[in-house]
Amino acid sequence: MGLLDILLGRTKPAAPDLDRLFALPSAAVTLEAATGFTPTGRGAVCFATVEGAAFEQTHREVRALMDADTEREGPPVELREDDYGYSWLVSRRSPDQLPALVNDLHAVNASMEVNGFGPQLLCSLAGFHDPEGPRLALVYLYKRGTFYPLCVRPGRRRRDNALELQVAAAVEDDLPVEKDLSRWFPLWDAPGMVD
Repeated sequence: MGLLDILLGRTKPAAPDLDRLFALPSAAVTLEAATGFTPTGRGAVCFATVEGAAFEQTHREVRALMDADTEREGPPVELREDDYGYSWLVSRRSPDQLPALVNDLHAVNASMEVNGFGPQLLCSLAGFHDPEGPRLALVYLYKRGTFYPLCVRPGRRRRDNALELQVAAAVEDDLPVEKDLSRWFPLWDAPGMVD
């Protein structure tokens, strides 16, 4: 960043730091104590699909790595495409295996990054639920290196903004929370948050 950037108030965006994902288990403890939300054991990584043999090879490697986990219960890792053409690699674990889920999310992101597909990474999320019905995801924005909460009330496309702000305040000591609220994107029907 140069002197002109400083004078004009421009800032350099935060660099991605995949190790920030490892703070999710401690944030989950804080989240449960503050709001009652508990992990669902589901998470996903979203990325823009690229055509080509190298990208397909990276997909196969990531899926083979995650499917080789003998401790995984339930269905294997699943690749889905959303209505907007983005790809989601969905991982399922038991709710008490949040650290293993975080390892899955980190492995997918790191593998994509190492193979030169970092620019295609968009976000990762870990799902949480509340007995009263709302669904919550803590979403990691790859290009910003920050998290934001996404809370969806039962019913189609209804967010609970007040609860999102409450969750952000609860976990801000554990996770770098995205300060620009316009970047708290509504990931409607995101795999990993909704099954």
